[in-house]
Amino acid sequence: MSRPLAAVILAAGKGTRMKSDLHKVLHPIAGRPMIEHLLASVQALGAERIVVVVGDRREQLEKALAGRVEFAVQEPQLGTGHAVLQAKQALAGFDGDVLLLSGDVPFIRPATMRAMLDALHGGADPAAVVLGFRPLDAAAYGRVVAGPDGRVARIVELRDANDEERAIGLCNSNLFAVRSGDLWTLLEGVGNDNSQKEYYLTDIVAIGAAAGRATLLIEGDAAEAIGPNSRGDFALAEAAWQSRRRAEAMAEGASLIAPETVWFSFDTRLGRDVTIEPNVFFGPGVSIADGARIRAFSHIEGATIGAGAEIGPYARLRPGTIIGEKAKVGNFVETKKARLGAGAKASHLTYLGDADIGAGANIGAGTITCNYDGFFKYGTVIGEGAFIGSNSALVAPVSIGAGAIVGAGSVVTRDVEGDALAVARGAQEVKPGWAARFRAAMSAKKKAG
Repeated sequence: MSRPLAAVILAAGKGTRMKSDLHKVLHPIAGRPMIEHLLASVQALGAERIVVVVGDRREQLEKALAGRVEFAVQEPQLGTGHAVLQAKQALAGFDGDVLLLSGDVPFIRPATMRAMLDALHGGADPAAVVLGFRPLDAAAYGRVVAGPDGRVARIVELRDANDEERAIGLCNSNLFAVRSGDLWTLLEGVGNDNSQKEYYLTDIVAIGAAAGRATLLIEGDAAEAIGPNSRGDFALAEAAWQSRRRAEAMAEGASLIAPETVWFSFDTRLGRDVTIEPNVFFGPGVSIADGARIRAFSHIEGATIGAGAEIGPYARLRPGTIIGEKAKVGNFVETKKARLGAGAKASHLTYLGDADIGAGANIGAGTITCNYDGFFKYGTVIGEGAFIGSNSALVAPVSIGAGAIVGAGSVVTRDVEGDALAVARGAQEVKPGWAARFRAAMSAKKKAG
């Protein structure tokens, strides 16, 4: 039977290396703030209490996470052990397991956290469980000194490590699992006798050992435990996330012609036999059904794309777009809050905003829905099987009936009934010989001048 679970997420640091006015944990990776990645994993475990410890720029986090977590304030910031201790009041009366996490370590998987909790109750009665990892470059991390039985002898912060300890490849993630009944007692024993004069969370290892209770090690993948601290780190984290997502997409049945050029969002959903050509970017909120093809250089966000549809090249689909089965949105077409029914086509050079387009309709090149008067947005309805001639402007609110035809170059300001022809353009006037006479007169004038 699982025990009640709480999580304490540390997010009080200044993040000075980011050189940003935005709190570090709110910087996005794959279109999602870093701390939101972590929250999603914690919520997937069924945590009933989540406390975020805030300090610097706390108002940003309080606004972004309002109503979804509890907050504890660390002021001043005196180290990670001191930070966790600030959550004591928020968790007063809680009896269960507590995960101690860092808001800038976003990619720890629910399965890894579950393994830490299982080890906490595996029969050895540990004081705590810590996650260790082995990065390719260990230069920035504290070291975990552990035996072959998984018992941790000590955790040494990098600044305090000697040469022998720095040679150890096993690093500290600073992520722990602890029983609530042990946590506050362990933390109250933490001192600040170190080079930084800070209260280190890692000191609970020695405090537990002094009471005859070991800390156990769970070793995780380095990709889960590394957290970005600078703009360069964020770029590397984004690249690593994208690489994993591309591999998952192909393993699940999508074809990526040039995988390294495709950029997914955290929530991009792909059906089977989807083909994605080079240089495609997905923002949040995109769902693509089976057999659709996304052609090169397209930018898609907040859109639902039906089975067998074709998008691009050079298409931009903005939020609220719904593309029906086997519909086509071609090159240099932009949509926003537009629905294209099954088999509808807008093949090139078109803007469709706040539009509902029926099945089988054909939208000619250069067509625009004029949806904004400078103050309000209005809708355009185009019926099934309608044909809109090239270079037409549909001034909303306006409705084009099913099967109607709008002549090329028309500016349509009134509704058009089904199966009607609408032509709204100036009458053509032809003056024979006028151009030749004009050229002769202008040439003579130029010579005289």
